[in-house]
Amino acid sequence: MDSTPSPSSSSPFHQVSSALGRYVPRGAAAAAAGPASARGDHATRQRVPDDPAADRQDQILGVISLDRDLRITGCNLDAPVFAGLDAVAGSPFADLLPAGDVPTVTRRLRQVLEIGEAHVARIQRLRRGDGSELVASLSILPAAAPQEGLTVSVIAMARRLHLYAAETAIGTSLDIGETAQSLAESLLTWGDVAAVDLDFAVWTGEGVTERAQGRIRLRRAALVPDRAWPEGYVTPGDDLPSDASRLLAQAVRRADAPQPIVIPDRKTVERLLGSPRVIRALVPGDRSASVACVPLVLDGAPPVVLGLAEVWRRADRPFRDSELFDLQELVARTSHHVDLARQHQREHTQVLALQRRLLPRTGGHTIEIASVYQPATPDSAGVGGDWVNSFPLPDGRTALVVGDVVGHGLGAAATMGQLSMEARALLSAGLAPDEVLEHLDETVTLLDDSESGLAAGYSALGSTCCIALYDPVSHNVALSSAGHLPPILVLPNGHAGPLAVRPHPGLGAEFALREPFDVHTFAVPPGSLLALYTDGLVEDPALSIDEGISRLADAVSTVHPWDALPQAARHVVSALAPKRQRDDVTLLLARMIGYHKGDTATWRLPARDDAPAHARAHVAALLRQWHTRSDTQDDVRLLVSELVTNAVRFATGPVTIRLIRAGGGHGLLCEVGDTGNGRPRLSRGGLLDDGGRGLHIVHRLTTRWGVRWTDTGKVVWAEVAR
Repeated sequence: MDSTPSPSSSSPFHQVSSALGRYVPRGAAAAAAGPASARGDHATRQRVPDDPAADRQDQILGVISLDRDLRITGCNLDAPVFAGLDAVAGSPFADLLPAGDVPTVTRRLRQVLEIGEAHVARIQRLRRGDGSELVASLSILPAAAPQEGLTVSVIAMARRLHLYAAETAIGTSLDIGETAQSLAESLLTWGDVAAVDLDFAVWTGEGVTERAQGRIRLRRAALVPDRAWPEGYVTPGDDLPSDASRLLAQAVRRADAPQPIVIPDRKTVERLLGSPRVIRALVPGDRSASVACVPLVLDGAPPVVLGLAEVWRRADRPFRDSELFDLQELVARTSHHVDLARQHQREHTQVLALQRRLLPRTGGHTIEIASVYQPATPDSAGVGGDWVNSFPLPDGRTALVVGDVVGHGLGAAATMGQLSMEARALLSAGLAPDEVLEHLDETVTLLDDSESGLAAGYSALGSTCCIALYDPVSHNVALSSAGHLPPILVLPNGHAGPLAVRPHPGLGAEFALREPFDVHTFAVPPGSLLALYTDGLVEDPALSIDEGISRLADAVSTVHPWDALPQAARHVVSALAPKRQRDDVTLLLARMIGYHKGDTATWRLPARDDAPAHARAHVAALLRQWHTRSDTQDDVRLLVSELVTNAVRFATGPVTIRLIRAGGGHGLLCEVGDTGNGRPRLSRGGLLDDGGRGLHIVHRLTTRWGVRWTDTGKVVWAEVAR
């Protein structure tokens, strides 16, 4: 390395560099660079006692000078702790930094150049030539006149500072893989290769309990540095051979207690591993001679082993006692981070399973459905409360529901499941979308009550929901929204845009802020495409929410009528969803098909005594035209006659009869609407009782029947098998 000081004896570089002799013991550098054979004779020892001189080197000062282009002009990094830092004159200072830190450190260096104020004690990792890292404290000083450039002092505190910085870095993610990777990168300071192997149950989020030593199953979670590895060597994502898992488990569980072990040389490593296949799987290369294995342990009675960390070294670098203590301390400090990631994975899996159960499976013969649910990235706060569902209603319509529950995790998942099931039950019972939202609004308010709802600090206030009901006969959609983003409608002519839905404060708003839920009706001709979604798909920090919705409309408008809808939905999500999601992404696409005109018929009759006879005549003619079986014709005529009779008897105003021939052999659907508001109920009376006889006939003739409410009255519907 170039250690040429600057010409000016008063420069910061010269002053710092001349003081290094008081801190670097004589011969230390030469001892550190001594021949490997000189220490190879002691390779059979498991540990090397600490050298007092080495302890004094635990906090060492170095110095690097830079020009205005941030290139190295000189350095004094002769202390052994700086071995491997390739501070070559003329090379950029950025070559000493991890790639991810280059922009931040470069910005700070240029700031000191421009302003002239020193930047003191920045904790920073420096990259050695072999890929390992050194944690140091950098102080950036402007060079003394007449020199130009910077002087960077480096204080390497390889123990306490590194332990602190490593623990801080490891605890920043809830993803198991990223947590293990951070641990492995921190362990690389003590060796040439570091690996983390975890019990398979940790990966799945299951509880890790005591088990027979021979049954342990380890999977490699992290490995550094990133390079080409020998064939047969276990890399991240691979399971360790069963023999290797058993040997490692037995090694770290000596005397029935988890303990670290050190295998001091290559000959002992090969003798203990035995099988050539196990050696290929665990030994990273020919230069790796010794290994320290430290178990990741959760305190308890008995303690639970989550896995183990491996640090491999060359033969010329035996492990010292103090280094093993540091390794144990770091792994002990970070084991709970691995367990937190395991618990997060378990919760993530549970919530994801619930949400996927709510996803619509298929559409029907009147509508085509496709949905995509993409959970947030694992290191976010957890899986959110986005949900989407679609299901056929008994009266032939299809319900499309999308919602976004406030918060993440199990509390949001429980609320999501409750609201989804409640919405489905109420819609199946015939309630209109606005009435369903009124019930959901009350449910969210009750759930927020600490005495009767979800306690533990979770609140679902402000959750949103949108309900759309598609009528395949009238080709209309009735829609109500509670604070949700408006659906996108693409008409057959290609025009696309958000539906004009009146804004609403959402579910569970304060009583003074509550507004009635509106029902909006839109025409959706056959071939129209409706997109329902959650905000994770359209939110972008660089765009307004309106611009995000406009981007979605443009993307959905490119879906052609002949495109497969599942593939189109995935394409839209991949085009719009951010790479690093902080929220769930949900999309539901519905292509409207509807009934053919010849498969439906509607008659409107005055509420007079002759209405049943006219209804029977219209129905008989239509059923003959449809070539319906004679026994089915008789049943349908009787059914329509009873329903119209009830409508004339108990309601006022005109009576509407609608007959639908469902595709796919689903039978005939009969609907009779009137202006009455009384709900027909099936009593326990017999067929000869004067009251309720018509409903008993309806019940016997149909596979199912029910009532739905309209703005002008009600509709009684009944399905007859063909």
